[in-house]
Amino acid sequence: MKEYLFTSESVSEGHPDKVADRISDEIVDLYLGADPEARVAAETLVTTNRIIIAGEVRGPETITTDDIERVARNAVKEIGYEQEGFHWKESAFECYLHEQSAHIAQGVDASGNKDEGAGDQGIMFGYACDETENLMPAPIDFSHRILRSLADARHSGESPCLEPDSKSQVTLKYVDGRPVGATSVVVSTQHTEGTSQDDLRELVRKHVTGVLPDGWMCPEDEFYVNPTGNFVIGGPDGDAGLTGRKIIVDTYGGAAPHGGGAFSGKDPTKVDRSAAYISRYLAKNVVAAGLTSNCTIQLSYAIGISKPLSVYVDMWGNTEVDPVRVSKVLQELVDLSPRGIREHLGLNKPIYARTAAYGHFGRTPDADGGFAWERTDLVETLKSEFGNK
Repeated sequence: MKEYLFTSESVSEGHPDKVADRISDEIVDLYLGADPEARVAAETLVTTNRIIIAGEVRGPETITTDDIERVARNAVKEIGYEQEGFHWKESAFECYLHEQSAHIAQGVDASGNKDEGAGDQGIMFGYACDETENLMPAPIDFSHRILRSLADARHSGESPCLEPDSKSQVTLKYVDGRPVGATSVVVSTQHTEGTSQDDLRELVRKHVTGVLPDGWMCPEDEFYVNPTGNFVIGGPDGDAGLTGRKIIVDTYGGAAPHGGGAFSGKDPTKVDRSAAYISRYLAKNVVAAGLTSNCTIQLSYAIGISKPLSVYVDMWGNTEVDPVRVSKVLQELVDLSPRGIREHLGLNKPIYARTAAYGHFGRTPDADGGFAWERTDLVETLKSEFGNK
């Protein structure tokens, strides 16, 4: 279509599902910090003054239930929950983590001449486009940034009326495939009792206009702040939260396919996570090298098998570069076995709690290896290989 509207949403670190994601990823970091080869599949449920963890692990016996409870409560405290209905200190805690299935371990572990296999079957997608500096789709990027701006104001004490739970939604108009402005913006944010809705609207406006490019703000009658009215009861007290329920928020806001698997709570032998990261890494480098303005990459795996079953590259109609050749070159540059992915990106580190909110992609690589999949260190090689064509 020559002109169309596209919408993406984000949720804050205090959204119930994101609280669950954060706790699950804190457990991943706890185990990987003690043993880089630990295995973790941790699921979290949060509801009114209750935190429940279940799943399976394989790691040092020195890690106790008390350690798990400590990191879970600290995560809730850092997010900012000290409310009557959900409090980091007062919530009941239950832990049902147990040893990893031996039948799964035998398929995944390396032994003899067998390399480490994928932790499960599945398909994973990576995507990049040149709509923003971080090569992310603009609607999801703006949605994340609005909520991060609000969270920064809350944590700093600049806006004490804000509470942790919030959601955003940005609709952009596209002309000839490029975003040109917002047609509507929705922000719902939890707040303290007695906060004026008019004051809240103006507070939120400042953060929205601070994120959108100049001249992109939507019409006034399409700017919605807490459209249902008061939003005092929120977080896990207002709605139960579960790990892995915000996979589109975690990725590309619906602008690209998702394989179906969640990320949080999983160690990097699970290709749901690691292969989605390497797919983004490859797609981002392809776009950053100027080979195309949009790139989608799909990988597929079978449990216990080390090599990918398929490596599909979609250049979104760019006829100047052969996607089959791109696929071949990328596989020569990066070992796409589970072990190869982890080693290339350095994933066996406690770097995952920071990914639990505001998206796993479009972030700045950290000095300690966090968000390594956002590096663009293949660009010069790809430019040389393809002559920037």
